[in-house]
Amino acid sequence: MNERLQQLATRIRSEVVELERIVQRITEGWQRVRRSGDDYYLDGVALNLHGFYSGLERIFELVAATIDGSRPQGENWHQALLQQMCREMPQLRPAVISPGTVERLSEYRGFRHVVRNVYTFHFDASKVQRLVEQAPEVFAAAREELLAFAEFLEQNA
Repeated sequence: MNERLQQLATRIRSEVVELERIVQRITEGWQRVRRSGDDYYLDGVALNLHGFYSGLERIFELVAATIDGSRPQGENWHQALLQQMCREMPQLRPAVISPGTVERLSEYRGFRHVVRNVYTFHFDASKVQRLVEQAPEVFAAAREELLAFAEFLEQNA
């Protein structure tokens, strides 16, 4: 288990670096949307918002599989996984993220679903803008909590 915990901590740290790049692309893409008004840039921003949440969810799935021993199933598994990450698992792990972060990430989870199931020309630019503007702050909170969790793993490896 010790090696698995160390590998998970390393993977979390690696994913956090990738997420930093995604948040930067979201911000830069939005600046291009505003300058040009080009909907194709909006599509790119939406895709990166999707990638932002998907990257976080990838971490959560790894934690669920590696430590918790179970990943939620069924129609609402994405929502259940997010909730699972804010719960302490006695004698296994502390909460990975706080309830406040879960609440803020829920909107990104929902938007990820929209990106996968709606034609891009139906995106609501005002909703995208709100997600873009919140992304750096939401990521900063998630980043801090994920790195603290990686530290916990390293100390217990």
